[in-house]
Amino acid sequence: MLKKLDEDDIKIIVQLDVIKRGKRVTTIKGFTNAEQIESLGHQLKKSIGTGGTTKNGIIVLQGDHRSKVTEFLESKGFQKDSIEVI
Repeated sequence: MLKKLDEDDIKIIVQLDVIKRGKRVTTIKGFTNAEQIESLGHQLKKSIGTGGTTKNGIIVLQGDHRSKVTEFLESKGFQKDSIEVI
């Protein structure tokens, strides 16, 4: 029951960042479960077809994939209201 409550209160932030030399990366933050982060990171990289990593509770994907990530998370059952795109 507590796990279900945590999932209802979760706020996921999908953000575009620019790193060295002007490279763009999409970061996804807000997950609380480490296993969920690893699993979703792997599934996202595979479905979008891009490189990336998961570390320190953040999923980092190479390139601007904000719309694709939002669609993917909605298809996995996350509420549209709990996903914030920056």
